Amino acid sequence: MARRYVVVGGGPAGVIAAETLRHQDSQGSITLVCGEPGPPYARMAIPYAMAGKIDEAGTWLRKEPDHYQALDITALHDRVTGVDPASRRVRLAGGGELAYDALLIATGSSPARPRIPGLELPGVQSCWTLEDLRRMDPHLKPGCRVLLLGAGFVSCIILQSLVQRGARVTVSCGASGRMVRSMMDETAGGMIMRWCRAKGVEVLTAGRPTAIEQAGPGLRVTLDSGRTAEADLVIVGTGVKTNTAFLDGSGIAVEDGIVVDQHLRTNVEGIWAAGDVAQGFNCCTGLKEVHAIQPTAVEHGRIAALNMSGTPTAYPGSLAMNTLETLGLISCSFGQWSGRDGGQQARMVDEDRFRYLRLEFFADRLIGANTVGMTSEIGIIHGLIQTEVRLGAWIERLKRDPSRLAEAYVACEHGA
Repeated sequence: MARRYVVVGGGPAGVIAAETLRHQDSQGSITLVCGEPGPPYARMAIPYAMAGKIDEAGTWLRKEPDHYQALDITALHDRVTGVDPASRRVRLAGGGELAYDALLIATGSSPARPRIPGLELPGVQSCWTLEDLRRMDPHLKPGCRVLLLGAGFVSCIILQSLVQRGARVTVSCGASGRMVRSMMDETAGGMIMRWCRAKGVEVLTAGRPTAIEQAGPGLRVTLDSGRTAEADLVIVGTGVKTNTAFLDGSGIAVEDGIVVDQHLRTNVEGIWAAGDVAQGFNCCTGLKEVHAIQPTAVEHGRIAALNMSGTPTAYPGSLAMNTLETLGLISCSFGQWSGRDGGQQARMVDEDRFRYLRLEFFADRLIGANTVGMTSEIGIIHGLIQTEVRLGAWIERLKRDPSRLAEAYVACEHGA
């Protein structure tokens, strides 16, 4: 009897999983449940569409209109509201149920909405879906005033697109007063902030937003510092949360995300999880963490599908890595960039040229790094961390002169 596969989520993890399942099992039935209308798309492509570099079709994960039909994958535009492991069925918002033999949950994440009075006003929204972009697009005229609430990774990507559209952008960093604090240390974040200000972006570092109110045709945001800022459009970018609420009562273990083992299995028989919603293995720390980046989602989807279709495959673990372009300035974080107790550190700072390199070592290996304005080192750092190359005496040399990183890589790869 043909196996019944259900994949919940039409992002990169879900699409790759559905395609891999078909490659592995030519006879099974595969249903891809997409929570949004239209073809499955890459959320990380939305800023490029916002900037006008691509159209909506450019965000689609697969360009051929009959791609899923050709693979005999049923793309169902609906939303799963519950999972019943006892009967091996999922409930659909549109009514009815789907039976499964193997279920993959790849529902991703959604914006975390802070509790601020006025958040429901017209002109206040997130930038997370194509529908969000459609609502914003008519307002993004040259000279329009846009206030970004939050200065994290997603906000900084949106910031670049807004500036490219000709918007006058203000960024509120919130209580921390820092930019991209989840991926950059104070020195790196400070460089990015100075760079943004030099490019004409106003950055507010003092205070958390406490209220949003109508102010004539626009909006006024008040911070707890007493400062106010006015805008035609307010975009909320204050973090994300994993989409797991529909799993209440299912028995599936959820912490920051759905807890999975090294085969992407949950604690419930017949159910796997992948992508931004999965709390999986971190190859640097050995801990289970959520890594909300597209390369991890893609590999999660592939590995989960192999296991679902009967090919036992262990996931080696993800390397936490984020690359960010902010108005032309490239910054990167890798692994345990903030260091580890008992470790060692090397730093190189050139404030005038916006160049920064921070290397973190532990037990003879590179375990993490921050870079700003130093793109040639990205591949080297990734390789050293991923392959766990022993650096030996090179650690002391790098502490004296971190610019010798490429030399250290070549020497250690060849046992020198």
